[in-house]
Order: sequence, then structure tokens, then C-alpha cells
Amino acid sequence: MHIRYYKAEQLEAGGLVLVIDDEVILMSKDGRNILEILQSELSFIEKGGYGRSVRTPWRAKSVFQDAPTCLNYAYLEKAHPCNRCHLIDFVPDNKRAEQIPCHFIPLDASGETIDSLECEDNQQKLERTLKAWLKTRIEGIKTVRFATQEPNPGS
Repeated sequence: MHIRYYKAEQLEAGGLVLVIDDEVILMSKDGRNILEILQSELSFIEKGGYGRSVRTPWRAKSVFQDAPTCLNYAYLEKAHPCNRCHLIDFVPDNKRAEQIPCHFIPLDASGETIDSLECEDNQQKLERTLKAWLKTRIEGIKTVRFATQEPNPGS
């Protein structure tokens, strides 16, 4: 994995530019901490969060939507637009108008997405692929944050 970062003061929105294996990701600022969001999602998966519910075992859980990661998690209806979510930063521009844009985030080099993996009906593969993507993004963000920290003059 090759990670490069750039401070993006020259961009109108500010933020950081994260480049992982030649994929450029503009990290927006939206008040939530993207690192905590991704770490929370990884923890949720590792604790079996996408397993069938005891109350609704006939209904499969939707990745991201049925997790505390989602801005609309606690709402019966979509109270917040998806473009306000940090995950939109990872969605290709041509998929941002989809009903569930985060399901079109490319998770690996072959272009697998949550949408394509859900069609395969292989929950283990979906979770394995998503966990690998989350770990890569978490590591990339940690690297960027470490590299952009101001040196501590007292050290």
C-alpha cells in the first residue's frame, strides 16, 4: 500500500487530499471524525453487527444503513441527506445520486462494491471485503494525521 498526503489549503473547501495506491480522496470536513466513524464500523462488523436480528430474522441488514455509522440510523425515515455523510467522500462522482450512495464505494482493486457483493448473497465475503477496505482507510487516515501533526516543541 502506497500512501501519500497533501494539505489542501489551496482547495476551496480546505481539508486533506489522501492518495492511496493512486486513488485520490478529498477528505471533507463535516463535524464528525471520519477515523472514529470507520473504526466504529469495523468494530460493529467484528462484533457481528450485521448478523440477523432476533426481532426481524427474515430481513437482512443493510451495510452502513443498519449501523450507527449512518446519519439516519435512529430514524424511521431518511432525515439527513447522504451527501452530508463522510462516506460520500469515498463514493465515485457518478454514483453519488444513487438511493444508497455508500453501497457504491469501490472496496477493492477489482471494483467490488457493497451493492455488487449483496447481489452475490455471500455475507462472509461482503464482510471480509468491507473489513479489508475499512482497515486500509483507517491506516491511511492515521498515516495522514500523523504526518500532518505539528511537531511538539517540548519533545
